[in-house]
Parts: sequence; C-alpha cells; structure tokens
Amino acid sequence: MLELRSVTAGYDRRAPVVRDVTLTVGAGEAVGLQGPSGCGKSTLARVAALLHRPDTGHVVLDGGAARGWRHRAPRSQRTAFGVVFQQPRLSADPRLPLADLIAEPLRSNGRPVDAVPELAETVGLGADLLDRRPHEVSDGQLQRACLARALALRPRWLVCDEMTAMLDASTTAALVGVVEAYRRESGAGLLAVGHDRVLLERWCDRTVGWAELTSG
Repeated sequence: MLELRSVTAGYDRRAPVVRDVTLTVGAGEAVGLQGPSGCGKSTLARVAALLHRPDTGHVVLDGGAARGWRHRAPRSQRTAFGVVFQQPRLSADPRLPLADLIAEPLRSNGRPVDAVPELAETVGLGADLLDRRPHEVSDGQLQRACLARALALRPRWLVCDEMTAMLDASTTAALVGVVEAYRRESGAGLLAVGHDRVLLERWCDRTVGWAELTSG
C-alpha cells in the first residue's frame, strides 16, 4: 500500500499548497485524484513519488516509511515509482534521442538497455522515431517515450500527473490502454492526477476530489 499521512507540502513553508492531506492507494488499485489547476494536486503527486519532501507528514510504502527524497531515497524505494508528467518537453532532455531518453533509468541503475526496442513497441512508438530528438517529434510521440521511460524499471507504482492533458483523444486512449495493460500484467498501483473527472472515473477504480481531501 502507498500511504500519504497528514502531508503538508509546498515551496514556501509560510504558504504550503497542500495542507494535512491523507490519501491511500492499495496494491494494484487505480486511484484518480481530481481537482482544478493550481490546487496542489501535482505537488501531492510529487510527494507520493518521493520527488518532493513534505514539510510535515509521512509517505509509507508497504508499511515502511520513506527514507529519503529524490536521489537521496534508497534505490529500492526510488525505483518503485514510474512517473509521467503533464508536459513531456519539460521532462525530457532535448539533447537525447528518444532511445536514450527511454534508456535513462536503465543506465542510471546499471541495467542493460536492450529492452528499449520492446518498451518503445509497447507504447506504440515506431522504431523509426528512436533516433529522433524531442524537437523532431510530436507531443504525443514524446509522451509515449516518457511513458516507456516510466515503465523501464517495471515499477510497483505509477504516478501519472495530467499525463494526457496535452494529447488528443486517440493518443489519450492509447496511453491509458498501455498503463492498464501494464497494471494487469504487473499488479502495479496507480495514482492518476487530473482535472477531467469523467476520464478519471472511467479509468480508475475510485476517484477522489481535491475538495474531499482538504475539507477536514
């Protein structure tokens, strides 16, 4: 289970954007977190994925407390997460061809990169695109590469932060399908963050509104 316990977080301790929020995601469960832009849901998602240290509160993975944040997190906890962000161009090194982008987590963890072609195929990314850099592909193609990168280490938890917000309907359906196929095969849990409640309710086992989390 992934547990966020009484989390307060932000970028200025005097004005946190997340205040005393508790949220759980069961093993294999898909939870949607819905709310308007700027409410703090993306900050909470980053806390959940061990990318942002909360001011107060705890993140608990399978009964064990998180023991660090970002690169200071133990490898076993850090690599338990695969994260896909809203804007692929902000989360991709513009100098890297897509093959190297997908291979980043494999290389950084000392693993072979021969799985890259299979990962690309899994997300519907043609082999002819793997030598191209981000500026040479569409947003949808780049987001497919970012999803492949998130799946590279076979994470136990996926955090999709507005993953489809910039995509057309067909690409949205395709990427949601990839995530769900991976979850069925691996048993991974999912925290899907977004503002589109209809999409989240179709996608997830349950959807929680931001107001529900913060009303107490």
